[in-house]
Parts: sequence; structure tokens; C-alpha cells
Amino acid sequence: MSDLVPESLSPTELEKFLHAKIPLTQAMGLHVAESNARRLVLEAPLDKNVNHLGTAFGGSLHALPTLACYAGIWTLLHEAGIDGHVVVKRSQAFYRSPVKGRLRAVWERPTPEIVKTFVQDLQRHKKARMDVTALVEGTPGKPAVEFTGTFVALV
Repeated sequence: MSDLVPESLSPTELEKFLHAKIPLTQAMGLHVAESNARRLVLEAPLDKNVNHLGTAFGGSLHALPTLACYAGIWTLLHEAGIDGHVVVKRSQAFYRSPVKGRLRAVWERPTPEIVKTFVQDLQRHKKARMDVTALVEGTPGKPAVEFTGTFVALV
């Protein structure tokens, strides 16, 4: 593994990794709020991602769930002991409502079966893809942004 890859995947180490590899995360004020066996949660302050209306900038609302999916898939590779790369192939975001406070993107881990197939495909073909989703939280019970994407891992 490269020297920038953290030995552990604690939220703090994952955040340092993202800041080192993707400078935009620093400018956004990205913070890894949660990283565990169930989900990954990224947050960013409104003041670093604000638009002319005082709400979250649409580009930030697309970038944050993209980063959550990227970091989540990268974490799966790391856990499998694979030194690879993750790239986005396709993405789409549906903006449901403005975000007026802290930005918070949630990526739920895929099922163990999906992860196993993904890792096996990657080991066999040196390339694998995964369709994933993430939500940017809005008002309770309603997402502000629904993100879907296809990501490709390469070794």
C-alpha cells in the first residue's frame, strides 16, 4: 500500500487520507463524522459551501455524496487488502430541497454478497464496478439530495 494509505480506517485517518489525496476536501471543510461496518458519513460546513442564496451550493451537494461513495468503495478495497484505485464512471443527483445548514452525506455499505462479488471480480479481472447510492440529509425523513453513481475500481 502507498505511504499515504492509513493503517487503520478510523474516521480521523480516513479524513487525513482524503485531504491528502483530494485537495478539494480541504477547501470544502470535509469531516469524516462516521466510518464503520454499516455506513460512512461525511460532513461539511455551510459557510465553506454556500451559494448566493445562503444555501448549500449545488456543486458541493454533488461533490459530498460523490466523495462518500468514493471513500466507501476505497474502504472496501483497503479492507480486502487490495491496493487499487477508485474512479467515478457515471453519477446523477436529484436535488429535492435546499440545504440551509451543515451538509451531511450518508453512504450505506452494500450487502456482504455484493462486496464479495465486487472483490472477486476485481481480483479476477483487475477491474470491477459497483453501482452505489448516497443521500444528503435534509429535513428529518426526507433527503435533500439523492445521489446514484457507478464507480470503477482498478488494480
